[in-house]
Amino acid sequence: MAEGHSDQGINNAESSDNVVDGRTVIELAYRPQSADTLVGLRVRERIRRTGLILRGVLLFLSVGNWLVSAVVRGSADVFSTAVLLLIVLLVWGYPRLQAAQVQRLVGWQGEYRAVVSPAGITCRTDHGTLIQKWSVFQGYRETAGHFVLLSRDPSSMCLDVLPKRGLYEAGDLERLRAILDQYTPRV
Repeated sequence: MAEGHSDQGINNAESSDNVVDGRTVIELAYRPQSADTLVGLRVRERIRRTGLILRGVLLFLSVGNWLVSAVVRGSADVFSTAVLLLIVLLVWGYPRLQAAQVQRLVGWQGEYRAVVSPAGITCRTDHGTLIQKWSVFQGYRETAGHFVLLSRDPSSMCLDVLPKRGLYEAGDLERLRAILDQYTPRV
């Protein structure tokens, strides 16, 4: 089920009392994909709603402007139609562009090895290690193929996406869900 396996992880996981029970540590190994980031961005957008509202207002105003200009002139203007199509394309494509940009930033680091434990989440690549305690997260949301953890940052700019395809064993899914439920709320 996982894309790779690493011997690093359990021995490197830290807990508050330096004792980690093997049943409370879950390891994932995966290569990040643009689709993973897109899922995370969509979850964040649904929770924050401001992006959805702003994009909806922009689309509504653009369509309204196009309709008014078409009614006044009696036919659709080529320029205003092109502008409307550009705005529709930008509204639809912006999250995809963001996901592609994030992929360019993280994709070169290769395989990610994440360890989820009572201490938090430790993510390693060949180029670095990131350790995040549970206090960093405001909560998580589960999707069909991912767990998306949102930061406490008021602007919610940071998010972690744990793809389920990175789990080693089928039983790890339930154990991961239990750890997340214990240390951070569902949002």
